[in-house]
Amino acid sequence: MIRVVLADDQALIREGFRAILERSDDIEVVGEAADGIEAVELARRMRPDVIVMDVRMPRLDGIAATASVIADASLPGTRVLVVTTYELDATVFEALRAGASGFLLKDLEPDDLRRAVRVVASGESLLAPSVTRRLIERFATLPRRDAAVDEKLGLLTDREREIVALVAVGLSNAEIGERLYISPATAKTHVSRAMAKLDARDRAQVVVFAYDSGIVSAPGP
Repeated sequence: MIRVVLADDQALIREGFRAILERSDDIEVVGEAADGIEAVELARRMRPDVIVMDVRMPRLDGIAATASVIADASLPGTRVLVVTTYELDATVFEALRAGASGFLLKDLEPDDLRRAVRVVASGESLLAPSVTRRLIERFATLPRRDAAVDEKLGLLTDREREIVALVAVGLSNAEIGERLYISPATAKTHVSRAMAKLDARDRAQVVVFAYDSGIVSAPGP
């Protein structure tokens, strides 16, 4: 059973999401929060698998709440799926840098929400297709390369850098294997090793690193 906490300042949105998610036999909503502080407190109390997190909330916004949850050593298994009305570049970037494993817009279909929760709970990352395109187009315009990024970059082999670049443009393990003429299992091993060296919780954080480090750069106009 996937345990979910809903964090949104609008009760109607929470009620709608609860109704959608609880139609599934494998998903249980274990709590609701109306602001970011409540979301963090509820996460520590309930230890959910996934928090469906709004961005614009009172007292503490969803980005700061996400960062607090991800930084909490007592919540190693809790992942955050950001769902918002606003498809703003800065919001996407900050949510992923804060540690979110997925980013979706609220105009999604019910099946998309259920699938997103399952994907994030399984340890994978998930981005709306339009969000992925915007990441590829714009991420490198907001560089934050620093000594820590350079140090991690130095840990990667040439093959692992190549793998990280392919993860960053959205390729699956099977697609990476096809591109590099290796098996999906070998591709998965390379991805796992790169994630371990980067201390990345999931593929979304690999995407962030790829752009921050310059392994992948935004395409020209």
